Amino acid sequence: MNPIGKRLEQYTTKRLQEVLLVTVEIADEQDKVAIFKGFSSSLMRPTAFDPDVPVIPDGARVISIDRIASPYNPESPRYIQREISWEAMEIILAEVGV
Repeated sequence: MNPIGKRLEQYTTKRLQEVLLVTVEIADEQDKVAIFKGFSSSLMRPTAFDPDVPVIPDGARVISIDRIASPYNPESPRYIQREISWEAMEIILAEVGV
């Protein structure tokens, strides 16, 4: 099974009009990760230049996911759906085949 981050990246390659804003807990620290068109970027810590280094590592716990219409404007995001649990997101991922 693909890691969480890879599945979310694959989702955004199928839903190009969406940006995912993922709140995760990594080693007892919260992070916010934006995922768009198959790429992840941390909004709170440095992101590795190597795309093979996962921004959301195995063992990270997803707290919530927001689906936002692109283009993403942090000043006034256009939410499609807010505070989705990982369990609910898995259903959405299955619907698009990831």
